[in-house]
Parts: sequence; C-alpha cells; structure tokens
Amino acid sequence: MQVSTAVSELTPKLAFSEIMSFAYDTFCSNKVRFMLTALGMVIGTASLILVVTIGLTGKQYVLNQIQGIGANLIYAEYEGGAQRITSTAPDPLTVDDMKAADEQVSEIVGASPVVALSERIPVGDGKERDIQILGVYPQYRNVRNLVVASGRFFDQQDEQSHTKAGLVTDKWAQEIYGSAQDAVGKTIKLSGLPFTIVGTFHERVDTFGQSEVTTNTFLIPYSVARYFTDTPTVKLIYFSVADPTMVAQATEQIRRVIQSRHRAESVYNITNLTQLVAVAEKTANALTMVLLGVAAIVLLVSGIGIMNIMLATVSARIREIGIRKALGATNREIRFQFLSEAILISVGGGLIGVVIGLAIPFSVRFLTEYRLPVSGLSAIVAIVVSSLVGILFGTVPATRAAKLDPVESLRYE
Repeated sequence: MQVSTAVSELTPKLAFSEIMSFAYDTFCSNKVRFMLTALGMVIGTASLILVVTIGLTGKQYVLNQIQGIGANLIYAEYEGGAQRITSTAPDPLTVDDMKAADEQVSEIVGASPVVALSERIPVGDGKERDIQILGVYPQYRNVRNLVVASGRFFDQQDEQSHTKAGLVTDKWAQEIYGSAQDAVGKTIKLSGLPFTIVGTFHERVDTFGQSEVTTNTFLIPYSVARYFTDTPTVKLIYFSVADPTMVAQATEQIRRVIQSRHRAESVYNITNLTQLVAVAEKTANALTMVLLGVAAIVLLVSGIGIMNIMLATVSARIREIGIRKALGATNREIRFQFLSEAILISVGGGLIGVVIGLAIPFSVRFLTEYRLPVSGLSAIVAIVVSSLVGILFGTVPATRAAKLDPVESLRYE
C-alpha cells in the first residue's frame, strides 16, 4: 500500500519533467520556426516596458518643467468687473494687497509685485529699441525661480535706497553687447535717468513668451519704478509658499484677503500651477495608455502567431500523437504537452523582450547624463502577460491535439 502510494506521488512529477523535456527537445529541433514565432512576443513585451518608460519620462519632464517655473508659485491679477449699466472705476491690485496677504497668510514665504512699464531706448548707431521694464522686489528672483547668468540681482538695500540698477535678459545682452558678461556695468537711460546693468538673467524654464518676462525685459527695483507711475497699482502679484502641499490652501486664503479689500463685483484671478500639474499628469497617463494599447495589439498578433504555428505543429505530428496515445498517454498529458510548448515559446520570447526593454533605458542612464525612470512593475506585468498569451492561445491547439482519435492518428500519413 505504501509502495503504490509512493509511486503515485512520483509519477506526476516524472510526467511533468518528461513533458517539459520533450517540449524543449521539440523547440531545439525547430529553432528557426519557433524563434520567428517568439519574435512577436519579444517585440511586444519590449514595447510594453519601453512604453511605460516613455510615459514616465514624459511625466517627469513635464513636472520638472513646472518645477522650474515654480511649483510653490501663486499669482494674482486683476481681471476687471461685471458689466454694469453705470460705469465704475477700475479696481486693480495694489502693493497694499500684497502686504495684507503676506501678513494674514502664514504659509507665504516670499512675495513680489510686478509693475509693467515700457520705454524706447537708444542702442547705438542712432538706433532705438523698445524695452519692457518690470518693477519688482528683490524676492522676485526666488519667487519666479530665475537664474542670474552674470553679475548679481539687486538686493533689499538697493530697494530701500532706490538704487538705479537693473538686470537685462542674457539673450538681450548678447544681441546688444555681444555677451552677457559684457553687459554688466553698461548704462541704460530711462526717461533721461541712467540705470546701471548689474546683472543678466533668464527664466529657469523657457516659457516661450507666455509669462511677463520677454527677451526685452529690464528688471528694476519696485521703489524706483514708482518714480514713473502715479498710482500704487500693479500688474500682478506673485506669492511663494514653503511647501507645495500648502499651495491650494494658501491660494484660497489669499483670494479671501484680496477680495475683502475690494468691491464685491471686482474679479481677480488668484491661481497656481497645481491644475497645470494635474493636467500634465493626466495627459502623460493618457498617452501611456494609448501606447500600451499599441503594445497590447502587438502581443495579440504574436499570440495569434503562436496559435497558428501550434496548429500547424499539431497537424504535422498527428501520427506521433497517435503513437503516444497507443502507448498509454492520456488526453490530459497530450494537452499539457502542446500547451507547454506554447508557453515555452511565449515565456521565452517574453524574457528576451524584458531584457531588451530594460537594457535600453539602463544603457541610456549608463552612457548619458539622462536618468530615464525604469519601472520594475512593468517587467513583472510583461512576464505575466506573455505567460497568459501562451496559455490562452496555446489552449486551442492543445485541445485539438488531445481530442484526436488514436486509431485515426496512427493511420494518418
């Protein structure tokens, strides 16, 4: 009784090893055919991993761009008021609005008004050029995440002492003076007043003219810009908070403070880049899903290829199937034999595809300075999917082989 039990326990293990060995031998005897069949699986699984890498890279790039503008940034600007029969005076933002918000909203760590002016200045050889003047606080550099290319940014002492100093963009400096460094120390006259260029700057992320900074921008202290304006109104106000998680809460608090200081019908746009981050993530995710759909189609086509080659294999081995059944092989063993061959093709192709899919981004990280994100989960999913494809598309040929009549199979020529 004990002997028969032991044999019954060992037989399935032996049968399984024999079947897998036979499947491997079959693969080795038809290498070219099976390798061409597995090629689709290689491409599909590699594509799946690369698609996820592309999606993560795109998302990371967009988020880095937004971080370069300022993920902690909040800005406020006057949009006007509701249309009324009786005309009302404009109700723009003022520096006092910024000071009130700075005092009442504890999350704010930096703020700067922006006063926009324009002037036409001589640039030599009797030529003149339009220049945009922005009066800002020294904190504007940190709030807007600007990069000082040469020289320095004006400081609080310059603001308090009304120093006639400013910064031009490095592009403008290169066009007019030949280089950013050569622009430092040069003088620009605004309404007859000489201003010394103390530095050059550029935005950390190019906004392509969609912000208040243009190629012809000249930054000067706000206290000096007040020489050229009759009112304390400002074009917009920038705020910066310590933590990105505080942006939404601080935005609402700033909105309440500003609205409480103005007429009820006045409309102010107080917003941040949080919504832009969400849109960017949704766009990147949508693109990833589309590309994953393409990779899924490739896997589907490769699965159909596996099914076709296995059906052809069954037809070519009908007599062999009859012999195995005559020697006592069960339908279950025949089914498992052909199913194992299909799984071997799909999983083998999947593993090669995973290696290729991971090798490309890792090679880029090793050979260049770019750090492409690599998802280990995508590799696991690729292996699971390739296995499922082998099982699903190998079931039909395996079932057909198992249902063959042994007598008819032995007579088959």
